[in-house]
Amino acid sequence: MGKTPAVKLNRICVYCGSSPGGDPEYAQAAESLGTLLADSGIGLVYGGGNVGLMHLVAEAALAKKGEVIGVIPHSLEQKELAHRGLTELLVVKSMHERKQKMADLADAFIALPGGIGTLEEIIEVFTWLQLDFHEKPIGLLNVCGFYDQLLEFLHHMVKQKFLKDEQLEMLQVSSDPIALLDKLQTFIPVKTAKWFDRRNET
Repeated sequence: MGKTPAVKLNRICVYCGSSPGGDPEYAQAAESLGTLLADSGIGLVYGGGNVGLMHLVAEAALAKKGEVIGVIPHSLEQKELAHRGLTELLVVKSMHERKQKMADLADAFIALPGGIGTLEEIIEVFTWLQLDFHEKPIGLLNVCGFYDQLLEFLHHMVKQKFLKDEQLEMLQVSSDPIALLDKLQTFIPVKTAKWFDRRNET
């Protein structure tokens, strides 16, 4: 059996921390991912910030002449958190509009390490994939095992029959950005009903 043909990814939305985090490898991963996307001819969509891992992934892509589109709410732009050197900076009214715009612009999603905002963003688009609102691939860049406990909890959801194996398997995971990008480019969505029917259980 041949290799699954690659999906054309024009832009990838990257969610990540507005802080650099406590391990230097997080920063290295952000820079490596930004460089990889630009070298691969893939545009970066991100939250438009000029701080933390957000700044590093954007700067790395820009350094390689990559397309970088930032989307930031007006309230955060006013706090001087916006990156002014991007290919394009879109200023929106709310966080809801920001997330929708980022999703609309992207063909896939990657989460680097980050805080509750990063977690909320990647889980939301994973939920949309589960509900068949889109068919875009989603990946966790699991730097230094950052997402190990989240993955453990998701497997706990499967055991407790709140999530199906097939649905969890759609979430692509790797500690290596090149391997993760390859997984996203060969992703095939799984069609399965979200809901468990206890009448059919044995």
